[in-house]
Amino acid sequence: MFAEIITIGDELLIGQVTDTNSAWMGRELNKVGIEVIRVVSVRDRAEEITEAVDASMKRADIVLMTGGLGPTKDDITKQTLCEYFGTRLIFSEAVFENVKRVLAGKIPMNALNKSQAMVPENCTVINNRVGSASVSWFEKDGKVLVSMPGVPQEMTTVMSEEVIPRLCAKFHTDAIVHRTFTVQNYPESVLAEKLEAWEVALPSCIKLAYLPKPGLIRLRLTGRGQDRQEVETCLNVESAKLEAILGEDILDEEDTPIEILIGELLKKKKLTLSTAESCTGGSIAARVTSVAGSSEYFKGSVVAYSNEVKMKLLGVSMETLEKKGAVSEETVIEMVKGAMEALKTDCAVATSGIAGPGGGTKQKPVGTVWIAAAYKNEICTMKQETDRGREMNVERAGNNALLLLRKLVK
Repeated sequence: MFAEIITIGDELLIGQVTDTNSAWMGRELNKVGIEVIRVVSVRDRAEEITEAVDASMKRADIVLMTGGLGPTKDDITKQTLCEYFGTRLIFSEAVFENVKRVLAGKIPMNALNKSQAMVPENCTVINNRVGSASVSWFEKDGKVLVSMPGVPQEMTTVMSEEVIPRLCAKFHTDAIVHRTFTVQNYPESVLAEKLEAWEVALPSCIKLAYLPKPGLIRLRLTGRGQDRQEVETCLNVESAKLEAILGEDILDEEDTPIEILIGELLKKKKLTLSTAESCTGGSIAARVTSVAGSSEYFKGSVVAYSNEVKMKLLGVSMETLEKKGAVSEETVIEMVKGAMEALKTDCAVATSGIAGPGGGTKQKPVGTVWIAAAYKNEICTMKQETDRGREMNVERAGNNALLLLRKLVK
């Protein structure tokens, strides 16, 4: 069963608002065996909405639309759909009562708000319990089009409570099951080469996708079929083969963020952690503390962006900075030791590098980052040299620092 998503609004196309609706819908639909094959964003223009709807209705079984249902003149989705399906807007007393309930004590009723009760005549209207814009469910030639509000909270509510259950009742869908493995220590091309024979031999009901992240690769196995148990059995067999090939290079058998894996490991071993960060600017500490309960193992961070802070707070020697430079193995070793000493922790990570886009030299180009991880009396270091832009350089350094620590502590 295939679906397409159409999101409507000029604000989406100029980058003023990020479309989070499509990603959420894709995940939830996949869980019930409905595969999204295309996502299209269009402006608030009747001819563009009509063109998108017509194309999607030809390709997909289900078309889901969000946006353009507000009370103002630029919201034209309902009128456009009426023209497409050959119907008209009529006043719905049931929808008006819902609008009054939603707005009561918050927004005064006026003509524009009352106009929200105008709905297409020949569709199934579904009330929106958390908003004033109702949902329109059209059926044509065995296919379904559903028009929903673009406000994320409203869309997720009506999708979860009304739309998905109705789609499941109307359509028979295949089972779609995913398994995701997070792999370390491989560039994508090298990993693909190693897995080539296994990948070629995969049964037709299973597809493999490579999903790279900075310093990591996620392998997603997707099984599809009418019998869920058969699909899962097949996935189990292929997953076991993959584990035999990659062994300890599989970091995790789910798509779990590294900061969560590190937190679980530190809690299990009753260890404490600190960070000393220069080029990563505290982003590693932010990731660690984004995990609920991280206060159990994380003590703090020193963001030592300047050499002065490196010396005063972390005990990095002036001689090291003058002879080896701030971006050096010797400096991050002293930084990681200084963090453990200053914050009294069992382990620590440290970073110092040139994130870019400027600041590089011939000897130390942009993207050069030295990383250290320490656990008690053991210290490991690594040099990161690939430049993928400032944001990705920082993210990659954070991933590598936490991976280095996990390897040391494990």
